[in-house]
Amino acid sequence: MARISGIDIPRDKRIDVSLRYVYGIGPTLAASICEQARVEGAKKTSELADGEVTRIREVIDRTCTVEGDLRRQVRQNIQRLIEINCYRGVRHRRGLPLHGQRTRTNARSRKGPKRTVAGRRKSVAKK
Repeated sequence: MARISGIDIPRDKRIDVSLRYVYGIGPTLAASICEQARVEGAKKTSELADGEVTRIREVIDRTCTVEGDLRRQVRQNIQRLIEINCYRGVRHRRGLPLHGQRTRTNARSRKGPKRTVAGRRKSVAKK
């Protein structure tokens, strides 16, 4: 397995797909990296020579912010929003959606599992 930016990328996939396993590299950036490193994107990772892997590593180190540095940068941006008490920071703190989505019914992925609140159920009418 080739190791790039501290991640073992899969051997049995194309290199332009395998690079996406690194946090911060998507489809467009993976294609750009292959082009800059002069490596054919359709090649499997296991077929790469050591020189090609080294060139890919150098391109990533030189041009991209990936993995730990990128995660730290994103976390600092969120922490800054929380500290200045802006609207997005308050929504982050409360664990609610940030971009104006409705929360009355949906937003379960952001709010977590449903918690029932006592007294909120409609009472059953007696006959």
